[in-house]
Amino acid sequence: MPLENSLKVQRVKMGINQAELGNLVGVSRQTISLIERGDYNPSITLVLKLSKVFDVAVEEIFSYQEDKEDE
Repeated sequence: MPLENSLKVQRVKMGINQAELGNLVGVSRQTISLIERGDYNPSITLVLKLSKVFDVAVEEIFSYQEDKEDE
């Protein structure tokens, strides 16, 4: 599932590290790292928490790109 994100960009803009962001949303630094690398798709609850922390729409952090196979 090609879920792309700008989580790292948003985090750096806010001036916090992965551990600090993890603490704000209730997950580990490792989970934030996995999401940023695209190796883990977060739950909708986590997506909404991240959106709230950054005070942006979900679409400003996450976007779904359909595979050619899905068409």
